[in-house]
Amino acid sequence: MSTRTLISPAALARPRGRVLYWTVLALVAVVFTLAFLGPLYWLVTNGLKTTQEAVQTPPTLVPHTLQPENYSRAWEVMDLARLLFNTLYYAFGALAFQLVLDVAAAYSLSKLRPVFGKAILGMMLATLMIPATVLVVPQYLTVLDVPIFQRNLLNSPWAIWLPSVTNAFNIFLLKRFFDSIPRELLDAASVDGASPMRTLWSVVLPISRPVLGVVSIFAVVGVWKDFLWPMLTLPDPNKQTLNVGIYSLSMGVPENVLIAALAMACVPTLLIFLLFQRNIMGGLTAGSLKG
Repeated sequence: MSTRTLISPAALARPRGRVLYWTVLALVAVVFTLAFLGPLYWLVTNGLKTTQEAVQTPPTLVPHTLQPENYSRAWEVMDLARLLFNTLYYAFGALAFQLVLDVAAAYSLSKLRPVFGKAILGMMLATLMIPATVLVVPQYLTVLDVPIFQRNLLNSPWAIWLPSVTNAFNIFLLKRFFDSIPRELLDAASVDGASPMRTLWSVVLPISRPVLGVVSIFAVVGVWKDFLWPMLTLPDPNKQTLNVGIYSLSMGVPENVLIAALAMACVPTLLIFLLFQRNIMGGLTAGSLKG
């Protein structure tokens, strides 16, 4: 059966149809490219301008005077090296906890089939309907005085790591992938004497690399781009993340230096996406095995 498209093959075969098709396609591609790359271009170029040119209205498209030293000044004045290290520390710590606990939860719900497993999964997915800002106050009160342990987690990495573990979307993503793994593979491992933990380690995880890559990227980017929660739980300037640190120091630096710092803060996440975009799409679409 032929696939129905917006333009019929007969219309596309005519010269007028081909010209119209490629014109519309090129126009849409240019518009979306400008929409995505425009803010990045504005960040990079405004970081190269003088203070007066950076704030003038209307803005200039091309800097009249290039000042690349704004970037080195922003790196030193705003201590971006320390903020970058703090953010990487929190991000990869959250990644480690998510890989261990979210994988365990998803594997249990998918293959071990606990009692009330569907109800538990339903309650997890129901939390996705709750706006994140609604949970800020109860989460803050929890880390301020952790029940049972009676510990204050402010200014500690645990305030970032523990809330990040409760990620219903990642658990659902992992469970959906685990559901697609044939039961015969697990039964064969069980016949060979493998325990559920050994089956998870030796059979399930090796073939789950695409979805594990997606979860890893989501975990790192989620901590990297977060602003409100680190600002509330990390008031110590020496322990703040990149976004919060730049915001805290924004009032004491010129606008062009601040924009240069923001441009450098965007680089790591952009590199992650550009390097792993194939893994992201492959992991999101992975859901079946051929055999």
